[in-house]
Formats: sequence, C-alpha cells, structure tokens
Amino acid sequence: MNEDKHINENANPRLERSCRSPEPAQIISAPAVSGLSRIQARFVGDFFEPHRHDTYALGLTMQGIQAFGYRGDRRYSQPGQIIVLHPDELHDGGSGTDEGLLYRMLYLEPSLIRDALGESFVTLPFVETPILDDPELQTAMIAALGELENNLSDLARDDTISQIAHCLVRHAKGPKSLVGKNNISAVNSARDFLYENAFRNVRSEELEEITDMDRFALSRHFRRSFGTSPHRFLLMRRLDFARKMIEEAQPLADVAFAVGFADQSHLNRHFKKAYGISPGQWGNYCNN
Repeated sequence: MNEDKHINENANPRLERSCRSPEPAQIISAPAVSGLSRIQARFVGDFFEPHRHDTYALGLTMQGIQAFGYRGDRRYSQPGQIIVLHPDELHDGGSGTDEGLLYRMLYLEPSLIRDALGESFVTLPFVETPILDDPELQTAMIAALGELENNLSDLARDDTISQIAHCLVRHAKGPKSLVGKNNISAVNSARDFLYENAFRNVRSEELEEITDMDRFALSRHFRRSFGTSPHRFLLMRRLDFARKMIEEAQPLADVAFAVGFADQSHLNRHFKKAYGISPGQWGNYCNN
C-alpha cells in the first residue's frame, strides 16, 4: 500500500497530507470491518458511471472538487465537506476540475444505522441534502477515515456508527415510522439467511418459511429496514465477496464462478451497475 496517503491540511488540520494530483488513478481499500468498508480514490475527469450501492455512502472530499449526479441534479463537494448518499440511490462520480480529485469514502450497512438508533427509528433516516458542512459529522468521519491502513477496533467502529447515525437523524426529513417487533425479527432472519446463502439462488418460498411472512410483505418491510430489496441485498453480498477477490488479483473467471455468477460477463454487468466501473478496472486501480 502507498505510504504517502495523507489528507490536505486545507481540508482539516487534523488530517494528514495525501497523494498529490496529478497522479495515476488509484483505489485503496482499508482492512475489512464487519458491516463497514472504507476506500480512498484518486482520479481525474469522469470516473464512475451511474451506479447504486445498497449501503449508506458517506464521503469526505480531501483535494479538488468532487462532482456527481444525484436525484436529478449535478452536485459539487469541496475539501472538508461531507457527502451523504442514501442506499439504492443512483449516482455517478468524477472530478470537477482538471486538477483531479482525492477523497475517502465510508460505506455503512443500513442495519448498523437502524440498530444504533433503536426500534423507534426502523425507517432509515433520509438526508435530502447530499452535501453537508457539519463539524460533528466531520469529526466522526475523520476518526474512521484518518488512517486507512489500520483496522478499526470494535469500540471505535461502534462509536463511529453511533455518531454518524445520530447526525443522519439530525439532518433527515420526514417522520420516523415504526415497524412491530415481529417484523423486525422477520427481516433480521431474512437478512441472516441471505448472508449465509449468498452464493446460491435463494427462493422466495424459503424466505417465507423462515420469516412466516408472505413474500410481498417481506419485501416491503425489508426495504424499509435495510434500504433495498432481498434480491438486491443477495446480489450485493456476492459482489462484496467478488470485489475482495479482485483486490487479491484473482482471475476474473475464477471470481465469477466462486461467488455464484453464471460467467465472467454476468459478473461484469452486475459489478459495473453496482460500482460504476468494470471488475478489470477495479483490479487495475487497486493494484497500482
């Protein structure tokens, strides 16, 4: 991993200085943490094609101007500003100037936000404004993203999630609706089953049996709790595993087979829809 990975002091004095533009496009992934992933990306020009995650995506712009399309408008984030993208919302990404862009991103599984807020906040907080100037949220982001080469301890992880969850609620619009305890138990059971069976085709009848809910009610409550459908949740778990294997420079054909895709082209199509670039590009940028 490149050791010169520090953040522009102009963005925040507590952040260390990072790679200087212009340099080759690069993606650095931090050590894995349960339910949470972190990356640094550096590039010039348009980079990520329209795609969507099934996680909250929170970004800290470090150098340059971050430009992205989101909910019908073109948005621009400056150094020190926080980007908040809701699960399953289509967006792209690029550099707003010819000088290039450097930023770090934190991806949080929606279940972590829901669990941190408690049962009164089962409906996920939706932040209408995707670019925020919020010192409290920035502090939480810096704690999680300041040293990508290091793992987060369990306590640091939980504290970061708690701080971010409550900041999201503070910025969120709309009422917080409730879902009964039985439904919470059901969607959690469905989520756990999908995790355990991510590499095979799961039938709706299986989820109905383990949750004691019909497939359509389950789909509604699952989306309300986790921000996406059971089908897409399963697909994204496969892609999570695929991405890790690609970062380890494993052959793409082997990756596709290992995580349950029909072939490499099948993996390519879904990977690009989820991450905005192809598996081959991801591997090249991660292994620069």
